[in-house]
Amino acid sequence: MKLTAAPVRLVAVEKRFDRVIAVDRVSLEIEPGALVTLLGPSGCGKTTTLRLIAGLERPSAGRIFIDEEDVTPLPAHLRDISMVFQNYALFPHMNVFANVAYGLKVQGMHDAEVRRRVGEALELVGLTGLERRAPGALSGGQQQRVALARALVLKPKVLLFDEPLSNLDAKLRKRVRQEIRELQQNLGITAVYVTHDQEEAMAISDRVVVMHAGRIEQIGTPHELYTRPANHFVADFIGSANFLEGTYDGHAVQIGDHRHPHRQAISPGRVTVMVRPEAVRLHPEDAEGLEASVRAVAYLGQRTELLLATPAGLVEAVLPGDHSRRVHQGEVVRLTFDPAGVYLLEPRTP
Repeated sequence: MKLTAAPVRLVAVEKRFDRVIAVDRVSLEIEPGALVTLLGPSGCGKTTTLRLIAGLERPSAGRIFIDEEDVTPLPAHLRDISMVFQNYALFPHMNVFANVAYGLKVQGMHDAEVRRRVGEALELVGLTGLERRAPGALSGGQQQRVALARALVLKPKVLLFDEPLSNLDAKLRKRVRQEIRELQQNLGITAVYVTHDQEEAMAISDRVVVMHAGRIEQIGTPHELYTRPANHFVADFIGSANFLEGTYDGHAVQIGDHRHPHRQAISPGRVTVMVRPEAVRLHPEDAEGLEASVRAVAYLGQRTELLLATPAGLVEAVLPGDHSRRVHQGEVVRLTFDPAGVYLLEPRTP
């Protein structure tokens, strides 16, 4: 199946529902063939943004371009896009073949070409041989593949996903998300994906757009967002993080009684120190480092999670399961931090 990848561009797009601003002057450029995820908590504007791209909502202001064409005034069926919905939206009275063929039939395509295109799409998603099966007789993962085949059979320039894995169990979600990613890469199609699950977004995306209160907080690769978050919201939403108060002098940051060597383009003075839990290193009480007492220990097999009390605040730490020694509640230790898991942020405002 040959598909044409198209760029997508949003310019100062806004969507108001009465007095509520759901999308607040969002500008975004998506390169052809990229998978970009809109990520954020419920109510952040990510699904509304997707619906604006799809043509299911009209913007209150701004312009939307697909393949350099201004599609802002166009209805959904004229935008050359396909969408995979959260609830699959399959017709229960139609078999798999009829569900996938529906859009082609609406276009008036000849039966022979419909059969060829549907067969090609079902082969892509691994459902060959299930053409006569009813949707209700399929597993959740198979229903999701039917929905994907129905979207792909139209050969869209852009493929949109609205929380496509939310109805699957955790184990199946991991498998299906990898299948979606591999298929998107093999086809080279432009895809816009919406989820509230940060692990899902990190696993499949070329770039992630973190949204909050209708605005874009940061755009970057999963690695950039995790290691260099733009602010407290992004740092806290992407993975787990400790936030400690410190003082930066341009060469190191002072955290309690511990001086941590660090260089970063941020103004000297009071800062908030973001430390990822896996970057915390434990040492004996008589070693150098930030003094801490062990409040709680949770052994989880592959890892051990700790809660530590320090003069700079509570610190969560994650140790690998094969850590050289057991740590006990009430024990006094010293902490240092792996530089790769430390990033300085402007101090929180009250």
